Amino acid sequence: MVVAFLQGRQCYGTGVGEDTMTPNETVTSPSDRLRPLMRVRQVRDHTDEPVSVAELDAIADVARWSGSSRNSQPWRFIVIREERTLRAIGDAGMPQTRSFHTATAGIAIVMPSDPAHGVGDAYDEGRAAERILIAASLLGLGAAISWIRSDVRAAIAELLALPSDQYVRTVVALGHPTAAGQQPKAAPGTARLPREEVVFEELWPAR
Repeated sequence: MVVAFLQGRQCYGTGVGEDTMTPNETVTSPSDRLRPLMRVRQVRDHTDEPVSVAELDAIADVARWSGSSRNSQPWRFIVIREERTLRAIGDAGMPQTRSFHTATAGIAIVMPSDPAHGVGDAYDEGRAAERILIAASLLGLGAAISWIRSDVRAAIAELLALPSDQYVRTVVALGHPTAAGQQPKAAPGTARLPREEVVFEELWPAR
């Protein structure tokens, strides 16, 4: 799966915009094998081509197989395809939800309103959201994680007919990326801090 993805295909998550590998190259190093993960990023502009049911089913399965504290699986996932709902989400939570103005699908991560497990649930929610982003990228789709602010959560809950003991803080927009959406947001080599400023061996570096 990873080899097929790498060979001769444009990676929508790239930060540099070049093809990942040529068809004749062989994946050999750990870095080569992990390159798709390093190139996953947010894509907020989508074409009107729909995401297939099979793709959405596969992404939802990846999400529900995310790890969670003590395997509690606190999340539930609502797969959204109705254009009216997608656009309403986009309007309700601007600017964070702007990607829903072009998305052709979305997945809402529904969490329990349980203050006693708020920190742990937030951690598990983030794990699921990132998995959805990665899964979409591996399928050649564009995805964007959107934060639902506290002041618009009631509106989102009404749109999705949530019970009072559930809420949505994270929704992921999905679609086929436009050419503009695939463009890197930073110049080559500038998207991340240098490795030596971020990764240390054994101990925090001495000043």
